[in-house]
Amino acid sequence: MSTFLSHVLALALMTASMAAWCAEFRSVGDVAAILYDAPSSRAKKLFIVNRGYPVQVVVLVEGWAKVKDASGELAWIESRRLNEKRMVLVNVPLAQVRQSATEDAPLVFQARQKVLLELIGAAGGWLQVKHDDGQAGFVKSTQVWGA
Repeated sequence: MSTFLSHVLALALMTASMAAWCAEFRSVGDVAAILYDAPSSRAKKLFIVNRGYPVQVVVLVEGWAKVKDASGELAWIESRRLNEKRMVLVNVPLAQVRQSATEDAPLVFQARQKVLLELIGAAGGWLQVKHDDGQAGFVKSTQVWGA
């Protein structure tokens, strides 16, 4: 393989791995956390988000994470305020959570827009989720944000 081709292949692999890394979702681990307009506690405070709120990590920089929220807004949060627990946010008026990952499966419960659900797993366009009250089931991935 030529040097040029090996460089192109290496760049393609690096770009693909960065794209996969950039799609990393986390949730706010504290009771509440502040989102800033820059990576500094002296920066302008934009929002306060509650525990469990899902964010997409765009970049990590020296103790700070630049994140995107469900509305597409970008902001900075202290990295230590995030945890690995995966949560999703209902983004439709009423999400249908079913007993199994099929349209005709019995309905377990419905979740209103902006309700948080814990992400347990994923399979073919469906997400296995759990509500805070313990109910669990499968929701279409198009009905939530954060996966």
